Amino acid sequence: MVLVLGLLALGVLWPGLLVWGLYGLFYCVFVAGAVIRLAAILTPPRKRDCPALADQALPHYTLIVPLYREAEVARELVGNLARLDYPQDRLQALIVLEADDLATRSAFHVLDLPSFIQVLVAPTGLPRTKPRACNIALALAKGSLVVIYDAEDAPDPLQLREAAARFASDTADLACLQAPLRVETPRYLAFIAEQFRLEYAALFQVLLPAYARWGLPFPLGGTSNHFRRSALQAVGGWDAYNVTEDADIGFRLASAGYRLDVIERPTLETAPTSLDQWGPQRARWIKGHLQTLAVHIRGETRRQPRSLLALIVTLGVPIAASNLHAPAMLIAGVGVAVNWLADGEPSIAGADLTLYMFGWMASAVCAAVGLLRSGDRPRFLHLFGMAGYWMMWVFASPRAIWQFFVAPHHWDKTSHTPRTGRPTP
Repeated sequence: MVLVLGLLALGVLWPGLLVWGLYGLFYCVFVAGAVIRLAAILTPPRKRDCPALADQALPHYTLIVPLYREAEVARELVGNLARLDYPQDRLQALIVLEADDLATRSAFHVLDLPSFIQVLVAPTGLPRTKPRACNIALALAKGSLVVIYDAEDAPDPLQLREAAARFASDTADLACLQAPLRVETPRYLAFIAEQFRLEYAALFQVLLPAYARWGLPFPLGGTSNHFRRSALQAVGGWDAYNVTEDADIGFRLASAGYRLDVIERPTLETAPTSLDQWGPQRARWIKGHLQTLAVHIRGETRRQPRSLLALIVTLGVPIAASNLHAPAMLIAGVGVAVNWLADGEPSIAGADLTLYMFGWMASAVCAAVGLLRSGDRPRFLHLFGMAGYWMMWVFASPRAIWQFFVAPHHWDKTSHTPRTGRPTP
């Protein structure tokens, strides 16, 4: 609030100074974001050869799957979990439902569930969030290792074995392994889904492996986080009031002296295909990342140089860059229009054009490299569409900022449909 009031006062007293100050801020943020991506592209992912564990040496594993209003995907989810290549006598899957979600409860009630899957009904209470459901399940977890999955997830059947082998071969301070989330190629033309796929490819195939290799903590993905249960319990589980508990828990583990890393076996996910799906989800992510920044910038993280640097590099710069892109482009567009009306010749400053091209090229190459690493091929038309996709933040950012102040713990639900029920070309 003090910052906002200060900017308003500066705008009234010295408007020119405010404009140039904001311009400088935009420039620095965009350059920093592009440089980080270029550095990540040039950082090869670390290859680890861990010997596979024999079945009798595999640890007990607990799968936590918090659900709300997911009746349509219940059967598909059970099938995806049943395909995991792991001894079922060492598996415990806890599916956590809300008490008033009668449709989803009924959907699981009629299924013939494998013996390792147990359905829990969370006691009525607030806040009604995913991390609260995870904490309820954590209290009942029997496995020494714990993983979080979402309703639409289709994890690689060998993912649990890879994570178990990595934990067994590493030191006890390794608390979490993030599996890459890979968005399935849309079966029909969908701009948002294609851009979502590029976004995930850049994040999980390029940026997170680079952060891990640099030794920096990073915000985890919302699913497929594999934990040592002892580390989770040591930090008190998830923050039930943070709507991006995944981002928060990574930095809390780092503040407690633990390390994060990545594995290679992916989890397939579906993407939102409409603005109605994408907008609320993106607003929740922005709000949650702001919550995470606000909490950790005042906590132990600020007293740990490496963690503070990671907070700025992995959350601060990306949040600022993605949310300032649309206003910056709109201002630039207005400037071009004013010049064109004045003399009939639209013009844009060379420095601005260079900045936009540098930012886009760094992001496009990052996404393309991510797709190649995942065995896919980039589609260049979609890479050119990234700049337009970034403009869509204008629909999510105001909602996120408003909720940050008036409804910080409200959870915007993302709806999912079964893969078999989606439209075809």
